Amino acid sequence: MARFGIHASTVAAALSMAAVACAAESPLAPGAKPANLGSIGAGEGPAWSPSGELYFTGGNRITKRRSSGAVQVFRSPSGGANGLLFDKEGRLVVCESANRRITRTEPDGAITVLADNFEGKRFNSPNDLTIDSKGRIYFTDPRYGKRDTMEMRDAEGRLVEGVYRIDAPRKVSRIIAHEVERPNGILVSPKDELLYIADNNNNAVGGARKLWTFRLRSDGSIDAASRKLIFDWKTGRGPDGFKMDESGRLYVAAGRTKPAPPFEDAEEFKGGVYILSAEGALLAFVPIPVDEVTNCAFGGADSKSLFITAGGTLWSLPVTTRGR
Repeated sequence: MARFGIHASTVAAALSMAAVACAAESPLAPGAKPANLGSIGAGEGPAWSPSGELYFTGGNRITKRRSSGAVQVFRSPSGGANGLLFDKEGRLVVCESANRRITRTEPDGAITVLADNFEGKRFNSPNDLTIDSKGRIYFTDPRYGKRDTMEMRDAEGRLVEGVYRIDAPRKVSRIIAHEVERPNGILVSPKDELLYIADNNNNAVGGARKLWTFRLRSDGSIDAASRKLIFDWKTGRGPDGFKMDESGRLYVAAGRTKPAPPFEDAEEFKGGVYILSAEGALLAFVPIPVDEVTNCAFGGADSKSLFITAGGTLWSLPVTTRGR
């Protein structure tokens, strides 16, 4: 069995190491290891603010951590906040999963609802987001757990776990309906040429656990025929949140250290950060010993620290290349 020129035996050997890297291409300095910053409720959504604080979500709260290590609740309740991102104006954009909407926090603290429905139907549970160079917001809308309150359907009445684009407040387009099974993490490439999507249907035997790319058109729609597989976690825990550095490498939170059959039974893909080339070659793996590893974000004064959320704990990993 081979994946993009990397045989399964090679991958398995790599993931059994404390950290494995291709010296010529890895962004890890020799001996670099993740540091545990504490069990501080860091469940998801890390985002570095323009003022130099790390925001994250968990427990129906948005929390911020200062460079001193001091932690402060920013918003509680948060509407089940999950993915976070700061836009070019420094405003915090939030995927409010429980409230089934996307909001933006204005400089005066007011909350603007950017989207809470598509064609009159409420979203499932907005999960993660990315912003392109024009300021357009793309977000994923999966449904994990109970499905009896789902409203989102296509013209044939089929349930939709889709991807949407916000061009302006309340101006929303659906760009993916069924091209992926259950979209989770999402990222637009630097020149708005590609859209990366984590397809993580981890509640079904045989569900997708894949990372895809689609070509983006200038109007913000995708070329569905361009779908390309980047990496496949097979029957392990699939990709969650991810980011990209200035060299185009991907840092993907994925895997599970303790298998959870019947849905996530692979021993091969341990929990941690999978560092991939833009084409999907495995360059390095950094294990995180707490399940589940959910997301990551670059931050720090030089943007060379990767902050990782996992099971309510926060981790920091030094890297040699700045994050985007």
